[in-house]
This record gives sequence, C-alpha cells and structure tokens, in this order.
Amino acid sequence: MLLRTFGWSFAVTAVGLAAAAWGWGWQAFGVVLILSILEISLSFDNAVVNAGVLKKMNAFWQKIFLTIGILIAVFGMRLVFPVVIVAISAKVGPIEAVQLAIDEPDQYKALVTDAHPAIAAFGGMFLFMIFLDFIFEDRDIKWLGWIERPLAKLGKVDMLSVCIALIALLGTAMTFATQAHQSTGHADKSATVLLSGVAGLITYLIVGGLSGHFENKLEEEEEREHEAEEQAKKAGKDPSMIGLAGKAAFFMFMYLEVLDASFSFDGVIGAFAITNQIFWMALGLGIGAMYVRSLTVYLVRQGTLDDYVYLEHGAHYAIGALAVILLITIRYEINEIITGLVGVVLIAGSFWSSVRRNRALSQEGGAAEEKSEVTSGV
Repeated sequence: MLLRTFGWSFAVTAVGLAAAAWGWGWQAFGVVLILSILEISLSFDNAVVNAGVLKKMNAFWQKIFLTIGILIAVFGMRLVFPVVIVAISAKVGPIEAVQLAIDEPDQYKALVTDAHPAIAAFGGMFLFMIFLDFIFEDRDIKWLGWIERPLAKLGKVDMLSVCIALIALLGTAMTFATQAHQSTGHADKSATVLLSGVAGLITYLIVGGLSGHFENKLEEEEEREHEAEEQAKKAGKDPSMIGLAGKAAFFMFMYLEVLDASFSFDGVIGAFAITNQIFWMALGLGIGAMYVRSLTVYLVRQGTLDDYVYLEHGAHYAIGALAVILLITIRYEINEIITGLVGVVLIAGSFWSSVRRNRALSQEGGAAEEKSEVTSGV
C-alpha cells in the first residue's frame, strides 16, 4: 500500500536529486533537498484538506489528480507561475523572463519580490474564504466547541464570510500595503492589493460554487441510483452516470487545483529565500508537491479522516493562519519556518485530540458492554 501510493514520489525524488547533482553539483543537490522538505512541511495541511475533497471522487479521478494534476502543480505553479509573474511585472515575454531567470537571478528575484503583494493578496483571500466558510458552518463534530458553536450561529447570516473577507482585504490595503509604501519608498501597492484580493475572492466563489453545485447534483443522483438502475434494466437499457459524475468530478478537480495553487504561493515565495535558481526551485518544490499529492491519496485510501475526525478542523485552522500570514507578509517578512510550524502544530493538536476522542469512545464502549453483561447476568 505504501509503495503503491508513494512509489512515484520516491522515483521522482531519486531522478530529481540525481539530475540536480549531475547537472549543477552537490550544492544544487543540497538546495533541492532542502526545498523538497520545505514544500512538504508547508503543505501538509494542504494534503489533509485535499483528502477531504478527493475522498468524494472515484478511483479514476484520483488517478487524474496524481497524473495531470501533478503536472499542473509542478510545471504550472512551481515553474511556469514564477516566470509569468516576472513576465507581467517586467512587461516582457515568457522567453525573456526565462532568460532573465537564468542569466540574472538577482533581478529575477527582485521582480518576484515586487509582485509579492499581489500574490499574497490573491492567495490570502482565497484561503481566508475557505477558512471562513468552514468555521461558519454548523457541524455535528466540533473540535474547539467554545469557538465553533458561536461561530456556527453567526454563520446563519447570509454572505457573512464574504463581508468579513472584504473587510479584512480593505484593512490590509489601508494598513499593510500603505505602510510598506511609506517605509520602503516603493510604489503604492494598495490598489494592486485590493484588485488581487477581489480576484482571489471571485475565483473562490466561482470555482467553489461550481464544484459545490455539481457535488450536490451528484449526491442527489446517487440517492436515486438504485431506482434508476432497476428502471433501466426493465427498459433494456444500461443507465450511465458518467456525464454528471464527470462534471461533478471535473469541477471538484478544478477546485483542488486552485486550492493547491493558493497553498503553493508561500512555498514559491519562500523558496527565493533559499535560492534564485529557477530550475533548482522547480525540482525541489516539484518533489515536495509530489509527496503532498501522494499523501493526499494515502489519507483517502486509509480512511484517516474518518478515524481522526479533528484532522480536517486542524487543517482548516492552519489554512486560516496561513491566510493571515500571507496578508501580513505584504508589509512584514515572516520566516518560512514559522509559517510551516504553525500548520504542523495545529494539525498535530487536532490529531492528538482525535486520538484522545477515539480512546474515550473505546472506553465508553467497553464500559457499556461490561454493564450490559452484568445486567443480563452473564
């Protein structure tokens, strides 16, 4: 099971590290290895959240997530995305941007850094909306009940999460973006932050709305699946759910890709603190992304989210923390170690709470069984 799920990740690691050592030497080998670890540590919460969505897909779409999805994640976000940022910021073509990354890595880094406020605003708002929609939903299972119960009541107010997100965006543009302009003397990024943040919000609403719509449609059809099969058999036809399931899975897949893109912002930006070499960066972050993909599938196949019910809560709290951190980094620099540790601590806390809950339920079940035996005279 472990080898089948992580086999491609192991293979990509071996090939990636070998390519780094053979192409650029042992320094590149070390940098790629560090970047891989960085990506895994920063994106573990991503895997937990992805697993919550991926478990609703069939085996075919899980394979798509691991094949086409990883190509999008590695080549799209870890290689093409930084090039696109530079191309837009420097107003040059993609080829010139790649040439700039190879020949003048310091200038390339400066351009990406200059584009950071827009990236942070877009990714921060997308992730913040995921967090808000989660905590404002009334759930049967609550981890931090003293927080989640009152928030679930507030969540009954329509569009509350959107209002709070827009208020946070407005506050970020008026404080962090303005302060960054005053302290550094660089161009005022307030308008850029507002525009990018609204774009992130719109992206979430569109992609999340479509995936939710088709997911609900799929659930409605699954409830009538047996009846439809019987009617089809009587009519001599073979009922097909492929069209609807395909639409549902497709939009859920798109939601996962946008979610992964938002999670990868901090990894891509943080990688520039380690190296300016775009190919080293793509190798390291790509290896890390592959492990995150495999870990997501592993969590689904093992049923880990069903056994440890608070893991999803911890991951969403980590998402909220990451969203806030991204917005803060518009003005202040935050070490990537802190960013990674926040997510790890929250997920570890939710895991431990899940273990304690399972132990308590097991003890209650044992006590109830013993009481039943005594009552029956056994």
